[in-house]
Amino acid sequence: MPALYAVRTYGCQMNVHDTEKVANLLHHAGFRPATDESEADLLLINTCSIREKAENRLYSDLGALREWKAAVPGRVLGVGGCVAQQEGDRVLRRFSHLDFVFGTHNLRLVPDMVEAAGLGERQTMTDEHRSLDRFDLPERHEAFAGTTPGRAFLTVMEGCDMFCTFCIVPRTRGREISRPAAGILGEARALAERGVREVTLLGQTVNAYGRHDLKRGRDAEAGTMAFGALLGELAATPGIERIRYTSPHPLFFDDALIQAHAAIPEVCPHVHLPLQSGSDRVLAAMRRRYTAAEYLAIVERLKRARPDIAITTDVIVGFPGETRADFEDTLAVMEAVEFADSYSFKYSPRPETAAAEMGGQIDPVEAQDRLATLQDLQRGLKLAGNRRCVGTETTILVEGQSARSAGADSAQQLRGRDPYHRVVNFTLPGELPAPAAGTLLELRIVEATPHSLIGERTEDRPGVKDPLRLVDGTTPASRESELPVS
Repeated sequence: MPALYAVRTYGCQMNVHDTEKVANLLHHAGFRPATDESEADLLLINTCSIREKAENRLYSDLGALREWKAAVPGRVLGVGGCVAQQEGDRVLRRFSHLDFVFGTHNLRLVPDMVEAAGLGERQTMTDEHRSLDRFDLPERHEAFAGTTPGRAFLTVMEGCDMFCTFCIVPRTRGREISRPAAGILGEARALAERGVREVTLLGQTVNAYGRHDLKRGRDAEAGTMAFGALLGELAATPGIERIRYTSPHPLFFDDALIQAHAAIPEVCPHVHLPLQSGSDRVLAAMRRRYTAAEYLAIVERLKRARPDIAITTDVIVGFPGETRADFEDTLAVMEAVEFADSYSFKYSPRPETAAAEMGGQIDPVEAQDRLATLQDLQRGLKLAGNRRCVGTETTILVEGQSARSAGADSAQQLRGRDPYHRVVNFTLPGELPAPAAGTLLELRIVEATPHSLIGERTEDRPGVKDPLRLVDGTTPASRESELPVS
């Protein structure tokens, strides 16, 4: 019987995708996922270091896992991700029951490190390198289905050369490196053949893809291209119906990328465009390299290209030296853009970043008050935007059971996301077959809540008796009848 593994994942989409990469490698090495950590022979923690809270969580987890490790002889415990890259051997020295530490550039080494741990060898592998080998990973193992049916992450570049003063990513993820387009397109084709309909392109500054090669005139040699051109190539992949990307930097929104939202139907009408602050003074201190007016100009160009586009963002409050007037500037930009949603945080000093050494650190109570004010504003903006959707029709990619299902009766409460990345919940009578996760389904929006939309099925097509209609015109029942008999 194969050994069983479990992974705890903290942090961003890149960390989630790194966990998928490691899980696939473990499948190829003969491991299978445990249904619970109590059954696992191998436990990995994939860490995040963007904020101090996530870092402290790792140390708390490792302390508590002494009992897990001691309970069954031969168990293996490993730590990876950004804290591993940041702290390296210090983590291994601090926790004697930890077997190995691997950095963000060393995912391919995990199966070998697990094998070495079984022989009693403790290792740290956090070397940074610029080799394209990090992208050279095996295709999905036939036993590894992934965690999001119908959707998949697709890495196009890694690292960051921007060095914002608050951000530790250039240290934990390294400098920018773009993956050759042939590998990206090949992976997209393989995903589509497995039933993936939506891909999300990943990179620390994803729309910076290929920029260094283009600037140096070596894009043909490197096999890269402009990001807007890459979107067009991906859209031509049979089976891929939706393309998203995260997280872009405002500095790299060129005309070709903006026009892609108008000209390429597969590119979703949603952009996550980090703002961080609406104050020019604070933006300069952050080394963001744009002004509030330049940010708003990008939003205006996107809205001209695609009038229905949804903009989401990231915001930091309480950055060193931020005055109340600076904070009010941020609120003004939020109101001007009418963000569909935002991810907002209090500033957290990170080691070896310029902002950690700045004067004017904001009182935590004041920072919390500003965060609450900003989040109240965002709740109002989101609810107003959701209400404007009532009466419209949309297509969702079904994700599975809704969070609203707790205590439900015989009705099935399901959820999915529309092209604008909004959560849409819908209910089906218990006797109807539920559409599988990964299915594209047409709904009409009938209600708005502060956090999501409520949909119902669209009217049946003439002559179609089954009350559920999928985007391709089939029904769950008809699709089931087409399946081969085992």
